[in-house]
Amino acid sequence: MTLLPWQGRRIHVIGIGGAGMSAYAAAAAALGASVSGSDLADSPFAESLRGLRGVDVRIGHDVGNIPDGAGVEVFWSSAIKPDNIELVAALERGLVVRPRADLLGELTRMRRTIGVAGAHGKTTTASMIVAGLRAGGLDPGYVIGGTLRETGRNGEWGSGEWLVVEADESDRSMLALDVEIAVLTSVELDHHAEFGSRLELERAYRAFVAGARVAVIRDRPELIGLRAGAVVGYDAPEPVLLVGGRSEFEFRGRSVRLGVPGAHNAENAAAALEVCVAAGADIDRAIAGLEAFKGAARRFELLGSTQTGAAVYDDYAHHPTEIAATLAAARTIGQAGRGHRDRSGRVVAVFQPHLYSRTAELAREFGAALAGADVVVVVDVYPARERAVDFPGVSGRLIAAAAVDASDGRPVYWLPGIDDAERVLRGLLRDGDLCLVIGAGDIDRLGRRLVA
Repeated sequence: MTLLPWQGRRIHVIGIGGAGMSAYAAAAAALGASVSGSDLADSPFAESLRGLRGVDVRIGHDVGNIPDGAGVEVFWSSAIKPDNIELVAALERGLVVRPRADLLGELTRMRRTIGVAGAHGKTTTASMIVAGLRAGGLDPGYVIGGTLRETGRNGEWGSGEWLVVEADESDRSMLALDVEIAVLTSVELDHHAEFGSRLELERAYRAFVAGARVAVIRDRPELIGLRAGAVVGYDAPEPVLLVGGRSEFEFRGRSVRLGVPGAHNAENAAAALEVCVAAGADIDRAIAGLEAFKGAARRFELLGSTQTGAAVYDDYAHHPTEIAATLAAARTIGQAGRGHRDRSGRVVAVFQPHLYSRTAELAREFGAALAGADVVVVVDVYPARERAVDFPGVSGRLIAAAAVDASDGRPVYWLPGIDDAERVLRGLLRDGDLCLVIGAGDIDRLGRRLVA
């Protein structure tokens, strides 16, 4: 029997239910490791791991979750606090304890790796790359931050020579990766607790693209200038036809008809196709793969309709630029796409801010972006790894107030609790409306309630 590369390794993952960590765990299991892990709450990502051989997922952090013995390697998510009971216990036992970047870094050293970085579009662009390479018969491995709808998973090891990963700047983990093809979609200061200035952030991106053999970078002077060597530039194709929830454009003399809306997705697709060409995929087959691409979960994902006939979509946007792009895409769909601001076809944006630090720094920008909707609802901050006590006076109300200032008299609701928002929306939404629940926290729960 052929031994798998990681046969005999015992890996414990603290935060295994997260979008990224669950994908790393799946890859480790595919390589033969025995994988255990825990998370504070259950999630679809944790559930997807339960069907994998050699993976033990437990809900709730407890010292007993860590396997016995001295040979256990413990990896922790960046969302895990230093006083986490399992992390403390692992250190007291003298186990090898490493950040999540080390685990992903190991994976990238086993395959030719495509790393997608940037403030916006990482998951969708990476998903499109996977779709293009799969259509080309290259069967790449992938570990991404959202579920690929075609496979129902956010990670598979695959049998091909390529691995597609998201290169995350939020904790500088992108600098631990061994990347052959680097993609850079955008640079915006988004993680204020990690980077003190845009200059500091640009230094990190400069280091990321420097080591790659090929750099596929959005064609903007401030981005191209981050790379000292040769660059494959890309941009939003012109013209882009946006109609009926689709986007159509030309790429290298070929017609591309995407099944996902928005000019920003045409731009993501252009980046993905440049990567597919650089990786050796047949361009026509790659285009066919992107045309069949259904999108990544929580990226403009249709959840269903309310009893009153409003369509409800879920989107992971958590930065003002992303929100503006998502709302622009919503205008291309159905009645809302005709740009009406009357009593039919309204775009209703329901936003859950993510992180107190981001809310404090970008409240005005969030308000201005949300003002692109006909009706705005703001709920309170999803704290993730932060604590409210460390940010006195910061809440979603700051964003609601900014939206009022920017919305030219259109209605804005400040409804801190999910239950409050659900109750108001059930009376507010009507036939022909398009309701977008937006945010990187658990706002999708609200969307699913509305269509249940």
